[in-house]
Amino acid sequence: MGKKLLLDKIQIENLSSYQVYRQNGGYEAVEKALKKLTPDEVLEEVKKSGLRGRGGAGFPTGMKWSFIAKPEGVPRYLLCNADESEPGTFKDRFLMEKNPHLLIEGMILSSYALGCNTAYIYIRGEFMWIMHILEKAIAEAYANGWLGTNILGKGYNLDLYVSPGAGAYICGEETALIESLEGKRGNPRIKPPFPAVKGLWQCPTVVNNVETLAAVVPIINHGGEAYASVGIGRSTGTKLISACGNISKPGVYEIEMGISVEEFIYSDEYCGGIKDGKRIKACVPGGSSVPILPHYLITKTATGTERLMSYESLSEGGFASGSMLGSGGFIVYDEDQCIVRNTWNFTRFYHHESCGQCSPCREGTGWMEKVLHRIEYGHGQMRDIDLLWDVQKKIEGNTICPLGDAAAWPVASAIRHFREEFEWHINEPELCLKQNYGLVKEPAITV
Repeated sequence: MGKKLLLDKIQIENLSSYQVYRQNGGYEAVEKALKKLTPDEVLEEVKKSGLRGRGGAGFPTGMKWSFIAKPEGVPRYLLCNADESEPGTFKDRFLMEKNPHLLIEGMILSSYALGCNTAYIYIRGEFMWIMHILEKAIAEAYANGWLGTNILGKGYNLDLYVSPGAGAYICGEETALIESLEGKRGNPRIKPPFPAVKGLWQCPTVVNNVETLAAVVPIINHGGEAYASVGIGRSTGTKLISACGNISKPGVYEIEMGISVEEFIYSDEYCGGIKDGKRIKACVPGGSSVPILPHYLITKTATGTERLMSYESLSEGGFASGSMLGSGGFIVYDEDQCIVRNTWNFTRFYHHESCGQCSPCREGTGWMEKVLHRIEYGHGQMRDIDLLWDVQKKIEGNTICPLGDAAAWPVASAIRHFREEFEWHINEPELCLKQNYGLVKEPAITV
């Protein structure tokens, strides 16, 4: 059984209530920090832990915090990114629903370390029932002296608010989140300046996701070095994984960094193998925005080493033969799944969610959706495969924010590893339509 740091008490009845959370060690980390540690010492523990951002980028959290500007007389802000919108990812939603006080405690600790007196949880608009859970937990924290003025009599003040978004995936990008929180259209900002210098209302701001902030609690409880002893190499600690697709046991799992991908898929402790005894075809290990891995690169890397659930191992080989841990949205495809159809579905999402600010993303995602639809529904031509490749290359690296990259990478990896499947759709359109949909040809889309 792997070590649990965030989900160790998740099965306790009514854990979302203050009384039960407190009875099970809740807010002890805040007591320790405010009574025994300075803000710099809390920051140092986070640095020692090696904690990396759990929202997808994997940037060292302690280093990110150390970048925050500290001009005299200017407020600083901590923003929790709870706009969990990545297809295949649902771990943060689960954590907020089952254990909201863990997030609140993590935000108190993080705000203390950063010198913030105001913090916000920016939550996805579709999570309204979770917003009510968070608001209730925040009210309980105020009532018991963990938020507000002069917390624990130590002279530290913190106000915490929940702010719902309108369900835009683009607001998962930190500067678009800031724009939305300010009441504007959620368009990403050009960087620099970075939020650590000019963020919310042009003040120094740190943005972290739910899992990252929650992980600060066990770091302070047990110490940064103890946290770093879990995991492997620079992938320290544990990671929440949202597992779905053609597996026997979909759900949210907490793994120690460094277990093998094979163990995660086939162990009864985790996914329980491929559903109905079928063979695995491919997997997307980090949410819809990362490259797909074909079956022969899931358990072994291109160099023959065992593929591990870690930042370094999943990315070994670059995008030619690797992928990314990303947001931890682990999607498994069995032998019957159509890669073209799944890639088209992802592309539809990115076209719909593009803010339209950058022409490569605004136009390119639309073209990829149309061409993939044409191939999927029996009207493709061989030159369409090269057209798709050309379009995704023109998007990648040419946009203000990473949404363009997120749209391009799945298409590039699908063509790289499953080109023969694209060719089958084009060469055998009637057979493809019959096998996938039981349909005759749809009217062609003019592209």
